[in-house]
Amino acid sequence: MIYSVTKMWVILIFSGVKIDIFTPLTKVSVKSSIRLFNKKHKDMSRLFQLVSLLFISCQLFAQDTDILRQKLQQIVSNKNAIVGVSIIGNKGKDTISLHGDTHCPLQSVFKFHIAIAILSQIDKGKWSLNQKITVKKQELLPDLWSPLRDDNPNGGSFTIVRLIQYAICQSDNVACDVLIRLLGSPKAVEDYVKQQGIKDIAIQYNEEDMQSSWDNMYENWTTPKAASETLQKFYDKGAKRLSNKRYKFLWKTMKETVTGADRLKGLLPKGTIVMHKTGTSGTNKEGLTPAINDIGIVFLPNGQHFIISVFVTNSKENNASNEKIIAEITKTVWDYYVTKR
Repeated sequence: MIYSVTKMWVILIFSGVKIDIFTPLTKVSVKSSIRLFNKKHKDMSRLFQLVSLLFISCQLFAQDTDILRQKLQQIVSNKNAIVGVSIIGNKGKDTISLHGDTHCPLQSVFKFHIAIAILSQIDKGKWSLNQKITVKKQELLPDLWSPLRDDNPNGGSFTIVRLIQYAICQSDNVACDVLIRLLGSPKAVEDYVKQQGIKDIAIQYNEEDMQSSWDNMYENWTTPKAASETLQKFYDKGAKRLSNKRYKFLWKTMKETVTGADRLKGLLPKGTIVMHKTGTSGTNKEGLTPAINDIGIVFLPNGQHFIISVFVTNSKENNASNEKIIAEITKTVWDYYVTKR
């Protein structure tokens, strides 16, 4: 600090306090500047302490999520499979992934995407949830998984509500393809999802065509990160991508999913709320299983939740092992949030 109480012209500079060079200094002006300096020094000291605390907190927080990531890596390290994982937790502040940008076959996970595309069109007035759609007997293909066909071997008329429930809750393939025909094509589903800002997704085939050729399943793909982002966009009420009525119906239906009991829900405490959608491929004669998947939202005892997408891709493990991978990953994330929050 440089100052003078004579008639000399000087500049006083310290910690952002500046006296114009053309202003003659007096004892009063110098004392005022010093008082200002002291005040600003205290303020800066407090600011420095706050920044330091924030920096330390961020470092500790990053270390915590790094520990979680290491635990997830340990689960998959000795598995003969590519395991894609994406987690969004702590009110969106945590984003953790393994192979998060890997292209993974969707299989029946894409029925969630079909449902949101249909519900969006209903919001626009194109159809209604209670509108009935005729499903002819010849559409009940015998080689597709279909509780709807088993319940109604001669076909019938079904509301869109019922078709979505069959497709999501029981992963019904006939209901799925009926809904795709309503939308026009599988590409219409892809286009809608991409319009929501999700870029890493491709949907080229319906269930009938996807299952007609082994290679076709790889043309329906997404990434773990994109799957979690899609869940986040449509669960976030603030986004208002669906009307309140359609929103409540979607997540109630996801909560009622009965497939994949040994995946996301497999090791969680009984009664844990999980809103999810599974996807499952076959296994070829070489023992390769391209897809055992589960994506969803898991609720914690404190009412908070985390979003999780797990894709076990191109696995040489058996199905029980593939499902256990998903269950162990989910339980590890659950334990992390239960003990840390």
